[in-house]
Amino acid sequence: MILYGIPTCDTCKKALKALERAGRDVAFRDIRAEPLTPAEIAEIVGEFGDAAVNRQSTTYRGFNDFLKASDPEAQIAAQPTVMKRPVIKADRWYLGWDAKTEAALTA
Repeated sequence: MILYGIPTCDTCKKALKALERAGRDVAFRDIRAEPLTPAEIAEIVGEFGDAAVNRQSTTYRGFNDFLKASDPEAQIAAQPTVMKRPVIKADRWYLGWDAKTEAALTA
């Protein structure tokens, strides 16, 4: 299982701790230190579409009009932290950390 995120993200920290407490083997991938490849970005956007981009983030709000009008792959490639976090690759893809995702991955 791979958890894609950033180490300062509280939601990523919460998800990582819950998964480790549940005995899951989790590899944390810091998307700032080890940027996503174009193929990885395409796979994530292919799975989640526009939902892969956190449009409420200060990162997104700081985008210029050209970047805001770009497709999600270009937005994530330009600034990886605009990606909604965490993205978890397990038996399938998961986006975000809510009760449903936690139940599916820690049961």
